[in-house]
Amino acid sequence: MSANDSPATEGQLVGIGNPLLDISAIVDEDLLKKYDLHPDDAIMAEEKHMPLYKELTEKYNAEYIAGGSVQNTLRVAQWIFKKPNVCTYFGCVGNDNYATILRNKAEAEGVTVHYQTSSAAPTGTCAVLVTGTHRSLCANLAAAQHFTPDFLKTPECQKSIDKAKFFYASGFFVAVSPESIMLLCEHAHNKGHTFVMNLSAPFVSQFYKDPLEKLLPYVDVMFGNESEAEAFAKAFGIKATDLKSIALEMAAMQKLNKNRQRVVVITQGKDPVILVEGTKVTMVPVTELSREQIVDTNGAGDAFTGGFLSQMVFGKSWETCIKCGIYTATHIIQHSGCTFSGDSNFKE
Repeated sequence: MSANDSPATEGQLVGIGNPLLDISAIVDEDLLKKYDLHPDDAIMAEEKHMPLYKELTEKYNAEYIAGGSVQNTLRVAQWIFKKPNVCTYFGCVGNDNYATILRNKAEAEGVTVHYQTSSAAPTGTCAVLVTGTHRSLCANLAAAQHFTPDFLKTPECQKSIDKAKFFYASGFFVAVSPESIMLLCEHAHNKGHTFVMNLSAPFVSQFYKDPLEKLLPYVDVMFGNESEAEAFAKAFGIKATDLKSIALEMAAMQKLNKNRQRVVVITQGKDPVILVEGTKVTMVPVTELSREQIVDTNGAGDAFTGGFLSQMVFGKSWETCIKCGIYTATHIIQHSGCTFSGDSNFKE
């Protein structure tokens, strides 16, 4: 499919999140232990983690990769669209070189970027510690947490919001500016547009239950992986322990737009993806890779969401959305970081 016959139009998909420069390195278990980090976890940096970023750049063969969960997702969606500027991204950066790297990378891959700039903090970074096929993320949000709702009211942002039909926010951003997400939720609801959200990490349900609860009624599509779904169930008093039942209960929670059933998508690594539409459950099998093919699982979840959203914009079935998510995630984990090579060639 060439750019000219892509059914996507400019500005259709808006995402809001934390723009972070990933500092990624292959490390040993000892470094995880030293900083009290765990494989396949994602946490916010505390004071004790601050020396980690310097240590990675000085002692390890670290590479800088444009990151931030939502920005990754939009970059992947753009890769599928093969047409620039279908995706627009909002986030806050510092007034520094890292911000320039992030902007250049996102724009080179076709994402329209609206960064709020904070002079109070540097651009956020995320330490990505790769051990074997596992990755541990430790994010120092810095400037990313200085995003303010009034930025969305600027003429430039308003123009992008008015153009969009699909809105996407990460759970990570609930920890930064739930008010900003709510502005997008209300706008999407009033216009009959689609609002999509990702649980992002177990800590979001554990520590940000109240703002998450306020946003939930607006959510048309919800993503999560096994550990995120389990943390959500615990926080919201869902008694079920098997993932299918949890997903069904998530789909049944209060929803403002009664014309659309909530869709819940739970990924389980190499096991089938759970798709719930209202009360209907479908299991979608995953392409399994050999250990040798897996380079780095960092960004797999972001890539899955990017593939999914691309087909949603095209108006495809939920199952096709998931198949494209599996296609993009499978591609990404064979590369270092959330990066891709060559042209996408997803076929239904």
